[in-house]
Amino acid sequence: MKLTMQPVLRDIVLVGGGHAHAGVLRHYGTHPMPGVRLTLISTASHCAYSGMLPGYVAGHYGEDDFHIDLRRLAQCVGARFYRSNVVGIDRAARQVLCADRPPVPYDRLSINIGSTPMLDHIAGAQELALAVKPLDQFHARWQALLGRLGGAAQAPRIAVVGAGAGGVELAFALRVRLAELSGSSQAEVHLFSDGAQVLPTHSTAVQRRVTALLTQRGVQVYLNASVVAIGQDHLRVADGQAHAMDAVIVTTHAQGADWLRSTGLALDERGFVLVNDTLQSISDPHIFAAGDCATLESGALAKSGVVAVRQTTVLSDNLRRSLQGRALARYRPQRFWLALISTGERYAVASWGGIAFQGAWVWRWKDRIDQRFIAMFRDMPFMAPSLTAQAASTVQLAPDEAAQTLAAAQMRCGGCAAKLAPGLLAEVLSKLR
Repeated sequence: MKLTMQPVLRDIVLVGGGHAHAGVLRHYGTHPMPGVRLTLISTASHCAYSGMLPGYVAGHYGEDDFHIDLRRLAQCVGARFYRSNVVGIDRAARQVLCADRPPVPYDRLSINIGSTPMLDHIAGAQELALAVKPLDQFHARWQALLGRLGGAAQAPRIAVVGAGAGGVELAFALRVRLAELSGSSQAEVHLFSDGAQVLPTHSTAVQRRVTALLTQRGVQVYLNASVVAIGQDHLRVADGQAHAMDAVIVTTHAQGADWLRSTGLALDERGFVLVNDTLQSISDPHIFAAGDCATLESGALAKSGVVAVRQTTVLSDNLRRSLQGRALARYRPQRFWLALISTGERYAVASWGGIAFQGAWVWRWKDRIDQRFIAMFRDMPFMAPSLTAQAASTVQLAPDEAAQTLAAAQMRCGGCAAKLAPGLLAEVLSKLR
């Protein structure tokens, strides 16, 4: 059998392992581009699906149930995977700069790195609070908190700062998990909002339903209560009142990664990449961005995993079109989209525009949607080696070329070559004898 690799003519580099980039990789696997190589650079080898995070906190899912294995996904579609911290972009040379590896050249670059918590506005938050984001670090921090609370002599008291959808779902989930942890209903969950309502971006119908459920489930809600300081065993709000707490989780105020500020890309006031409706940076047509780290120049758009997932098709299509010199597709945000808000137990509230409904069946509906999404990245039909048998039968490799091929394949799977198909590995090794 003869072995070949298609020549690499263009490089698409994906920085960040968020929802949108997972979708781009999957789409590339089913619709490969001859001569185009994909490289994913991520600080973590797994991507946490934010839609299932509250269910994980409540105990409905295990860690593996809501994570996408990025390394495996990249391997399946024939992309390179580098686990590394990106520290900058050399736009003149078109290279991504990493902390612990050589620069990675690109022809087109996409950024999907999520957001980082902005904690400076709350004294003590940086040292004492648990921030939900970045999601790839949440599991370890959450397990450490559970261990600490589980050893407490009395039922724990925990605060959630921020009453958007993420904070509300987390408060509900904590109520279930902490009651189980303490073995009683005495565990306390406190939800702090700096506004006059919970879920400020949702309709009044949804707000009423969720507020009633929070009261019913025993979550104590504080409105117009801006948290200004966090101590070892308490938090303090703007009016000076202090509330005793065993732990504080912060879900509010996110910003862009610090390294984006050194790139020269146009950013919004919080450091997110400004993009047009083709998801291109408004200051560099070779760079795209999606998800939480991007802000549409045309108007505000919620920072939500739903948005990132919906941007995937346009992002994937435009990366291809851009390389081909074709007109780019436009991302048109929906005016309304369905939000399914879990309430800790296997129960949820649906929100779509001004319409609201709730029930255990809504949670089952949400669970099916979430499980199907994760399954797309586990039950993949394109699980073939990136060097196919058909391609392998066309060109004979010289020994030095075989060595280079093996090295490239090893780089793709992290350096061990153990994830290569046995036939491919044997073929390459035979060239080196």
